[in-house]
Amino acid sequence: MNFIIYSTFQNSLDRLQADDQKQSKITAMDLQLNPTSSGHNFHKLDRARDPRFWSVRVNRDLRIIVYRDGSRLILCYVDHHDNAYRWAQKRKLEINPKTGSAQIVEVREEVEIVKKYKVEDEKLPEETRPAIIGVTDEELLAYGVPKDWLSDVKNATEEHILDVADHLPAEAQEAVLQLAIGNKPEIPKTLETATDPFEHPDALRRFRVMNNVEELQQALDFPWEKWTLFLHPDQKYIVQRDFNGPSRISGSAGTGKTIVALHRAVFLANKYDDSRVLLTTFSQALANSLKTKLRRLIQSQPRLGERIDVISMNVLAANLVESRIGKVNLITRDHLNKYISIASEKVEGHQFSNRFILNEWEQVVDAWQINSWEDYRDFKRFGRKIRLAEPQRKKIWSIFEHVIVQLEDERLKTEAGMFQLLTDHFNSTEQSPYDHYIIDEAQDINVPQLKFMKSVAGRAQNGLFFTGDLGQRIFQSPFSWKSIGINIQGRSITLRVNYRTSHQIRTQSDMLLEKEIRDVDGNTEIRNQTVSIFNGPKPLIESYDSSSDEVAGVAKWLMEKVKSGSSESAIGVFVRSTDELKRAEEALNKTGLKYKVLDENFDIMSGHVSVSTMHLAKGLEFSSVVVMACDDEVIPSQDRLESVADESELEDVYNTERHLLYVACTRARDSLLITYTQPGSEFIDDMKQ
Repeated sequence: MNFIIYSTFQNSLDRLQADDQKQSKITAMDLQLNPTSSGHNFHKLDRARDPRFWSVRVNRDLRIIVYRDGSRLILCYVDHHDNAYRWAQKRKLEINPKTGSAQIVEVREEVEIVKKYKVEDEKLPEETRPAIIGVTDEELLAYGVPKDWLSDVKNATEEHILDVADHLPAEAQEAVLQLAIGNKPEIPKTLETATDPFEHPDALRRFRVMNNVEELQQALDFPWEKWTLFLHPDQKYIVQRDFNGPSRISGSAGTGKTIVALHRAVFLANKYDDSRVLLTTFSQALANSLKTKLRRLIQSQPRLGERIDVISMNVLAANLVESRIGKVNLITRDHLNKYISIASEKVEGHQFSNRFILNEWEQVVDAWQINSWEDYRDFKRFGRKIRLAEPQRKKIWSIFEHVIVQLEDERLKTEAGMFQLLTDHFNSTEQSPYDHYIIDEAQDINVPQLKFMKSVAGRAQNGLFFTGDLGQRIFQSPFSWKSIGINIQGRSITLRVNYRTSHQIRTQSDMLLEKEIRDVDGNTEIRNQTVSIFNGPKPLIESYDSSSDEVAGVAKWLMEKVKSGSSESAIGVFVRSTDELKRAEEALNKTGLKYKVLDENFDIMSGHVSVSTMHLAKGLEFSSVVVMACDDEVIPSQDRLESVADESELEDVYNTERHLLYVACTRARDSLLITYTQPGSEFIDDMKQ
């Protein structure tokens, strides 16, 4: 007998109190060990629409709802007695007549009827016209819409379409919401009649076969979204596609870019025997997170991990330099700034600030490894709004000459210099440490890192695969990938289905960004065509007269979440910088909840609320999130604004500060609270529109 977990079981388990969770897990494991034992207290549900739904007693009040036929036992739901029975009475398991996929479907008669309007009634006001027009019943069935729900989908207005979608299976939700915003998703292929309906790609996203108790234990210890790594068919196509050059997968927060990157690494390692695959990103903390997810993905083929390395780009570069070239001494940014200050004082007759000179060094000279006056004179300073005539450039170059000489005398290298050493090395040899390179969060890759990637991967088929989101760029200034020889045109794909963030959180967070974001090379990401597959409460934006009032308000909200069943580890609290961490800690101390302040080498601790600056939010996700201290002069950071060297940098500061708040807000899956003391950040007004 196949023992299977359905996605709603894990979701309902997560909402229980700790003791109830523990008892439910014990019962689930007993069922796994001996599913036919008479000691399990199976009870037939007389009022259930599907006679194959049964309840299993956990304790006096808790019940697990299972689906049971001759070949399968499926854990479907767990809750207190009355709630569990109500869940079962409203559902049935059926096979979609068009797709052939197994679906647990809400019984239509048990749901409040959506107000209907006739499609052909042209006189109806726009707000009462159906959201979806011109789609046949056959097409809707092919998208996974259950037969009983066809009429509701076709007659739902724009106001009601989200409510209807909430009652549909995931694949149907996605298609319906895409249709509602004017997109026409590709109709999935129909399974052959003899194919197991539980093996359909759509079913695999919801039903997971448990092969042994150890696998079940691991599944129950992780939230559904953290261990379910099955791909949407559209994502699977991307993962398995051959690319004749560099490719980039984009999409807003929550669209599954990282999952695609993980599966791409595994697919390439499986496809090419003896190949070595690198999965990398810009920080070691993110690399550690990727490594954990990869272990879960390849748990059934652990030896594959021997050919997939997960490491940050800077750590990789340091290791390669030491093994291929020799040890290098890196200079710190503070140390470099001192060199620039001293050199600036030596060169007379200029009026440039140290801040401007440092920025010119980092964004132009060091980034592009310019080593001669002629190269600097002729370099096109793209995006630098302050024009420099040749005499001015000559003065600045005189400063940089002092810095370059001092670095050479003391045998010091900048980080960019270290990457240049590697770039030169691999440009001179056909050997490469890896066969395939997958770069996650690619929007924050810098010039020297991208040049290095090109040197090791070149134009090899499936050599370079990037995933990222221009709307989450928070570290690097924009630059032309084409100028480095990385051209992704024709090999750029945008993911448009958001699996992680509710419709309400996503739409409010999107107000921080432009509807279209264009990179330097003209590649455009259109953000308003993304859809979320589930609803949730509207984000709360609360203002306070003082920080003490804010602390009390946040503490109250956190306690309400915990009392409603949320675990501490499902909660994240973010602030703009370390200066605001004290306010977050005061709020947590007021609650008595355990918490951990994350650092660069963070690891999420079970049973603890995570507290962090926004810069460390990348790669994290929580059921509930608080974004605190969004005050005026906090975000955007007043320190950054005051240190701006030119007009282009000012624009970039505003953009990256917006992106930073966007990243923090989109870490939330279900509930989001944004707080500030008066007067609030100017960005808050944008989110209130």
